[in-house]
Amino acid sequence: MPTLQLRVAPLQNPEKYAALAQALTALTARVLGKRPEVTVVVIDDLPQARWYIGAAAPAQATALLEIDITAGTNTSAQKAEFVAEAFAELERQLGAGKPLASASYVVVRELPATDWGYGGRTQAARRTGL
Repeated sequence: MPTLQLRVAPLQNPEKYAALAQALTALTARVLGKRPEVTVVVIDDLPQARWYIGAAAPAQATALLEIDITAGTNTSAQKAEFVAEAFAELERQLGAGKPLASASYVVVRELPATDWGYGGRTQAARRTGL
């Protein structure tokens, strides 16, 4: 039940967002083994004037992707593969043939199973059947 929050600058054509959501959902399923039917992708776009790298507006497209997963459900190798492949996908779709700003990030955040859930039940409760 991962949640992915993607912030991008500059503003993109909204039609791109469906393709981004599909690609990130498929990547999350393939690399991290997460179920697509409970994967959420939220995309926020920002004008270039609201994003700064080193106190300056970036000259090229930039992105920040954060994914929350349940702690202990993936290996370090899987997480590293996800970071690399997600960055490549973002660059492919947002870079328009050019690299993303080097200070574009992919963050994998692990949360304890007791601290989050969906449908009103924590992940810990789902594991124990409660």
